[in-house]
Amino acid sequence: MSKAFRGHRAVDGVSFTVEPGTVTGFLGPNGAGKTTTLRCLLGLVRPDRGEGLFGGRPYASLPAPASEVGAVLEANNLHPGRSGRNHLRTLCDAEGLPLSRADEVLDEVGIAEAGGKRVAGYSMGMRQRLSLAGALLGDPRVLILDEPANGLDPRGIDWLRRFLDYQAHERGVAVLVSSHVLAEVEQTVDNVVIIARGRLVHQGTLSELTGGGESLHEAFLRLTDQENSEQPVGGSR
Repeated sequence: MSKAFRGHRAVDGVSFTVEPGTVTGFLGPNGAGKTTTLRCLLGLVRPDRGEGLFGGRPYASLPAPASEVGAVLEANNLHPGRSGRNHLRTLCDAEGLPLSRADEVLDEVGIAEAGGKRVAGYSMGMRQRLSLAGALLGDPRVLILDEPANGLDPRGIDWLRRFLDYQAHERGVAVLVSSHVLAEVEQTVDNVVIIARGRLVHQGTLSELTGGGESLHEAFLRLTDQENSEQPVGGSR
């Protein structure tokens, strides 16, 4: 997959696979092209070349997208005047899902008691959980999460780790997680995809990457240092 904006190559021939039943960390420095890649995968940006496929189909061709792919790219697109429950019920209406799913996923992400409260009163961590709940409504087989640990306190991060482990290893979901928190990624993921300046620099298992005694942090710096040192000011996200 490739995508350029105003002559700048944001994503440059990136190709990788996320297998069912695994958590894959999608890593890269600021400006590496991670967000652009995720937006191309979800049909929010049209790539110049290549495509993202879910079970062999592009996102736009999925007959029931909510049951195939759940995604959280940001936790700020929530109406502050609605309750968490009503926000989820609105999504259920839009996706043709039973309204009962709203309460089920609120319980699944651990904020059932806050379902009747207005989103304006939610902490950042609660907004993250509400966004995750929205991604779960269709019981998808793929989860794409951009910085899901943002705003979570240590207890919330521990919950997220267990949540991702359950989704991948118990339910068989293919989980793709973009994150800057390398110490947490190292405790969570099975596989690692690293890009820098829009190019793929590594894909493989975490154990392959760190098997030589390096930490994920050290391996990340080694792989991205040369590419990132050439990154122009104002690079892509």
